[in-house]
Amino acid sequence: MTLTLPRKLEGLELDDDGFMLNSEEWSPEIAEAIADGEGIVLGDQHWAVINFAREEFQSEGEAPTLRRIIQSVGITTKEMYSLFPGGPAKMASKIAGLGKPTGCI
Repeated sequence: MTLTLPRKLEGLELDDDGFMLNSEEWSPEIAEAIADGEGIVLGDQHWAVINFAREEFQSEGEAPTLRRIIQSVGITTKEMYSLFPGGPAKMASKIAGLGKPTGCI
């Protein structure tokens, strides 16, 4: 399968699952492009999760788990699945420019 990247993502190094290999290259515009490719329109709740995930990654060295996001951001599991379908912690990390969270398949 050939992955066609939006123009804003061209030149970024991604793993086989589409996760950025260098989180330092991330920008809000890149997040928008990744989200668009996943059929997600980012709103305030998305950004709260994305910003938390990036802050957590900076301080802990890995992407946060779904449980950690829910506890820290004050969002329900149901809301997370609605915001980030197809595995909310995994999708949030992908859009936030982080690696795949530990424990995600």
